[in-house]
Amino acid sequence: MIKSNCVTNIKNKNGVYVRVREIKSHKITEVVKKMCIDANINLGEDVVCAIHNNLEKEESELGKNILHVLLENIQVANEKKIPICQDTGMAVFFVKVGQEVLVRGSTIEVAINEGVRQGYEEGYLRKSVVDPINRINTKDNTPAIIHYEMVKGDKIEIEFAPKGFGSENMSKMKMLKPSDGVKGIKEFIINTVSEAGPNPCPPIVVGVGVGGTIDKCAQISKKALLRNIGEHSKDRFIAELERELLAEINKLGIGPQGLGGNTTALSVNIETFPTHIAGLPVVVNINCHASRHKKVII
Repeated sequence: MIKSNCVTNIKNKNGVYVRVREIKSHKITEVVKKMCIDANINLGEDVVCAIHNNLEKEESELGKNILHVLLENIQVANEKKIPICQDTGMAVFFVKVGQEVLVRGSTIEVAINEGVRQGYEEGYLRKSVVDPINRINTKDNTPAIIHYEMVKGDKIEIEFAPKGFGSENMSKMKMLKPSDGVKGIKEFIINTVSEAGPNPCPPIVVGVGVGGTIDKCAQISKKALLRNIGEHSKDRFIAELERELLAEINKLGIGPQGLGGNTTALSVNIETFPTHIAGLPVVVNINCHASRHKKVII
């Protein structure tokens, strides 16, 4: 956790002084800049361990060789301080803001986007963000995608994921009928992975959102990708469903980089949200083997 201990009291509309913790916006920018560089160069230990563990279980010799190459690439990126992948992604953030925090300077959104701009520039990271119609590059990888949540406390928690589009393009959503139930959900997830084949650079991480509205469902499917590999849902039924789907996906035979084997996915992470009685939205958001994510608390 990064400490910033400037605490002050401000008077609310009722004339009562309340304690708040001040965080300067430039501090947020500096933190985000470092996150952008670090996440693109150093893959999380959870992902590295998952690849190692699957290497021991991989039945295909070619699949084993591919996993060795992926691990070597991760090591080279770490040692030479260069990106793990040339696609350094679109910057996605999940931000929890404590209600006792007062940001001084610019807004949180401006501070985060400035951090992305500086991080992608100073880290020599590829800038991939373009206008969707005229395809003109914004030249600094902004604007970032930022999801906010107000929480209790005096801290700001920032989770960052640079999302590459080789895998993003393989993601799908479907408005199932409530009568489709769990069977329909499982079929949709497995069919989506099967149709994606080698395109998302397996072994993949499969993020799944179930419920809410179409936008909420997509959001939680993305959030699911930020969960550490091996960390299952706290809901016992969902956790068992994650394990079952992972086993079924790894029977598809797609294998590492689509060249065959029983390591098609490293993890299936499912997030749910209550939905309308007439609906059952499901979104499958796929990530490549370089499932980059980093969290910092200020």
